[in-house]
Amino acid sequence: MNKIAICLFAGLIGYTMPELLPAAEDEHEDGIVLLSPEQIKAAGIVTEVLQLQNVTADILAPGEIHLNAYATTRVTPRISAQIVKRHVVLGDTVTAGQSLLTLSSVDMAQAQGALLVAEREWRRVRKLGREVVSEQRYTEARVAYEQGRARALAYGLTKQEIGKLLDQGTAELADGRFQLLAPQDGTVILDDFIVGELVEPGRVLFEISDESVLWVEARLTPAQAAEVQIGARATVIARGERSRGEVIQVHHALDEGTRTLGVRIGVSNPDDRLHPGLFAQVRIDGAATEQVLAVPNDAVLRSPDGDWQVFIEHDPGGFEPREVEVIRRAAEFTVIGGLEPGSRAVTRGAFFLQSELAKSGFELHNH
Repeated sequence: MNKIAICLFAGLIGYTMPELLPAAEDEHEDGIVLLSPEQIKAAGIVTEVLQLQNVTADILAPGEIHLNAYATTRVTPRISAQIVKRHVVLGDTVTAGQSLLTLSSVDMAQAQGALLVAEREWRRVRKLGREVVSEQRYTEARVAYEQGRARALAYGLTKQEIGKLLDQGTAELADGRFQLLAPQDGTVILDDFIVGELVEPGRVLFEISDESVLWVEARLTPAQAAEVQIGARATVIARGERSRGEVIQVHHALDEGTRTLGVRIGVSNPDDRLHPGLFAQVRIDGAATEQVLAVPNDAVLRSPDGDWQVFIEHDPGGFEPREVEVIRRAAEFTVIGGLEPGSRAVTRGAFFLQSELAKSGFELHNH
């Protein structure tokens, strides 16, 4: 019986002979997805012949986020004093020169009184002039005033407070009260005191830090650190989020316990997402380069069995998943192994192909 007769007979009984019909436009044979040029264009699939390319050898290391010590200040009193009133609390944002505390001190009261007396004497001597007073008295009056002013400033009185004291010239203002001011813009990250407490010089009452840029301390072996240059780009992964940074310092002394060198990375933190104490994974661009096969990150997918795979185009329109080894990932590309240079890989649209393969025969032209 010839093929025409077979087809007529099959049609009479309602049976279709697959082997006698033309192949569908989107078959999945032996794990291969077949697409027409129109389907490839509609799906946005892009392929590229893989060639060895020079990329920077990344360095991976653990790290920990720290405060930027160059943008952090500890606020302490310079003399023994009692805390009278607080003006800010933990977490407040402050500006340089803003009042943090009102303090009261016997030493400050004595300094204020001595400055008032010295200023009045100096004013009187100047008014009389050198023709009336002796050179010694003139010099002593001037020195006493300058020393009194310097002492008040050293104790913590501001120039504005000194100006107000001398302009009004009343003994009531020499009450020993003065303000502890913020030395910089930033956030109050520590306030360790109680109102009414007596504190000694050097006691840390506030810690203020500008957290817009933080430090990440990465620990590298000496060999790794030798490949790192100041200014190298870095990627910091903390709490599942990536942040871009830059190497700003490399320590010169080995940690005696871990035998590693510290590398300091500056990371912008405009949204206050990162905080000191968090652990991080750090990827630093090394100075050396290597020839590798690399594809965009979206081109590498997990197969149903958990392996990494890339789609390869054998014949025009025929795409087959190929298992690969992920050597490392960068911000925009993945270095892979398991393929030969010259392979034509799918660099865009791999997820679409994987979805179609999973459908096991779903017809795209009906989709």
